[in-house]
Amino acid sequence: MNQPVPIPSTTTPSRIGQGTAVEQSRAAAEVQAAVVVAQQCPRNIQAAVAEMRESCKQQGLAERAFFRYSRGGSTVTGASVHLARELARVWGNVQYGLVEMRRDDEYGQSEMQAFAWDVQTNSRNSSTFIVPHRRDTKNGTKQLTDMRDIYENNANNGARRVREAIFAILPPWFVEEAKELCNKTLRDGGGKPLAQRIADAIKTFEGIGITADRIENRLDRPSTKWTEHDVAQLIVIFKSIQRGEVTAEDEFPAPRVSADELTGGTTPKPAADTPEQQ
Repeated sequence: MNQPVPIPSTTTPSRIGQGTAVEQSRAAAEVQAAVVVAQQCPRNIQAAVAEMRESCKQQGLAERAFFRYSRGGSTVTGASVHLARELARVWGNVQYGLVEMRRDDEYGQSEMQAFAWDVQTNSRNSSTFIVPHRRDTKNGTKQLTDMRDIYENNANNGARRVREAIFAILPPWFVEEAKELCNKTLRDGGGKPLAQRIADAIKTFEGIGITADRIENRLDRPSTKWTEHDVAQLIVIFKSIQRGEVTAEDEFPAPRVSADELTGGTTPKPAADTPEQQ
């Protein structure tokens, strides 16, 4: 008599760690509590708008409100994750986050999920994506093996998805007004005279090795003719350099030196052909 072939069990393990069980229970309770609180304390839109306007008047937020990076020979700019998080806070009843769902060291990649959830309206946006454990450098692609490098790479890639998820559930008019107010705050410069802001900008860039001449070449006009918009643009560029989104060399390329400048204008010229050589 043939004996039946045993079928391997595909059920999940019957035993889980105490910490995992506690975290699962806590997460479920937190979601339920968030829904209840959102229903009992709905957002006050007028108060949210007032708080957004007050936040966007702050120089500290305005200077971090925009990102800038190079891609394919062009420059990409937009509202940053720092602005998105602040708008989610003042809008209220919004949850957002980044989760590493799975890490595969064999294939060198992590499966991530970014989400944003308006608990009050039950509007949710999420995206699942793969982050390779690699980093592009000037010398080519570098494989990441250090745990800290992998963590920072995942966080940097995930921040962009979190930003888009938050903006996807916020009212467009709310976001656009915030961006305009932050731009206005940058142009105003905290009430400082324009001449003082120009001098501060030049001094700040000199601290990272960028001379005033290179900035003037970048803006295509002398510092005496810079406008509020120029100074605001320089602030965004400097913050992006600090965050590693762009490099100083990309934004302010050093002037090329010609052969005549290297030799003092004494570069020998080829002799003209004589009639015998023609």
